[in-house]
Amino acid sequence: MPRTIDLIRASKLASNMMQFAAKGALSVPADENIEILVYLAKHNKIFGDTARITLAGWDEKASLAAASDPKTPREVLDYLIAPENIRPRLLPALLENPSVSDSELAKFALGASQESIVTMLQSARVRSSAGILDSLRSNPYLKGDEAAAVAQLIKAGQPTTPGAQNDPDAAPAADPAGSNIVTSVEADEAAADVPDEAVSAYLVEHATEIAAEKDKPFQPVGGIVDLLGSDYFPVVENREMAKTPPEPAKAPAGPAAAAKPAARAAAAFIDPSKRDNAVQKINRLDVKGRIQLAMKGNKEERSILIRDGTKVVALAVLDAPKISDGEVEKFALQKNVLEAVLRQIPLKRRFMKNYIVVRNLVSNPRTPLDLGLGLMKHLMTQDLKNISANKEVSETVRKLALKMYKQKLDMANRK
Repeated sequence: MPRTIDLIRASKLASNMMQFAAKGALSVPADENIEILVYLAKHNKIFGDTARITLAGWDEKASLAAASDPKTPREVLDYLIAPENIRPRLLPALLENPSVSDSELAKFALGASQESIVTMLQSARVRSSAGILDSLRSNPYLKGDEAAAVAQLIKAGQPTTPGAQNDPDAAPAADPAGSNIVTSVEADEAAADVPDEAVSAYLVEHATEIAAEKDKPFQPVGGIVDLLGSDYFPVVENREMAKTPPEPAKAPAGPAAAAKPAARAAAAFIDPSKRDNAVQKINRLDVKGRIQLAMKGNKEERSILIRDGTKVVALAVLDAPKISDGEVEKFALQKNVLEAVLRQIPLKRRFMKNYIVVRNLVSNPRTPLDLGLGLMKHLMTQDLKNISANKEVSETVRKLALKMYKQKLDMANRK
């Protein structure tokens, strides 16, 4: 006889029973109940919200048993360790569960809260994994003493090459703080070109909003993991891989063939410190400090601050004197910015003169419907056709784009 979870996956369970399932009310074993809830939370559009609410308040004893058991399905463990779902009481068990992959722990470490960081540093598994520690080192909420402890653990786990200290031709070790110095220099150079009057005018104009939000920390739209991206921190599937460097592959003869493995190796170990340090720098600033950086900082810092969940900070990026058209083109297409940012872009005459900005705003599914429909009249025939087939935007936008495309096509044929 098939299990209930198998019937749900095959869409063979009655609707009223699905409702019971989303509330955790089915008469099935505890481990199957949580598996059903996770499946519904991740894959069912109708009952997913109910299942997520049920999981958030699920019996702690049953949840802890699932978090501790290596036989718990991978999908359940990945759900429990996800930053948006984590329950502090379950974290120690999840950290030591061998079925929770190092890659998931590395992702979690990147945006872990202060409470979770303390718990992670007490975990034997975390303390012995270079991959997880590297991600934890990039966490913007890491305090000074914790950062020092992480750096010491990483250094203690690095293999040393005999004779490296005495080799005059050996390359110097990478200095994580070096890129921070470069970033500071770039920021200072940019700040020198921006008059203080421009910043002061913005601060005065938005004084009420700044006072209301003064203690609000930096919280990027979409979350810290989404902000940094998987390319900015190492992901290690196997704990042993973190301890033992891979042996160089035997390349076929010829300089071109030999260059390929080297290129792949370089790409695999991209230094993420510049982006990480920029986030850490921003995370230490209050609202007024982030506004000043938004207007005086460099392109790297603007690309982060445009994602700030505090509206008055994100909008300050668009008032930065040194912002380029290319940056605004990217902002207009981003789905992980505040709606206020997308509404503000067309209010700047300079930006509206850029056709790509207008096209990107209409193509962005996050653009408010009224704004997208109003800008559509400025689009060329081919772009209207493309948008009419773009399933990411709303059906209303697609239908109007198709109608306008046919109208422009008819007018062109009459000429």
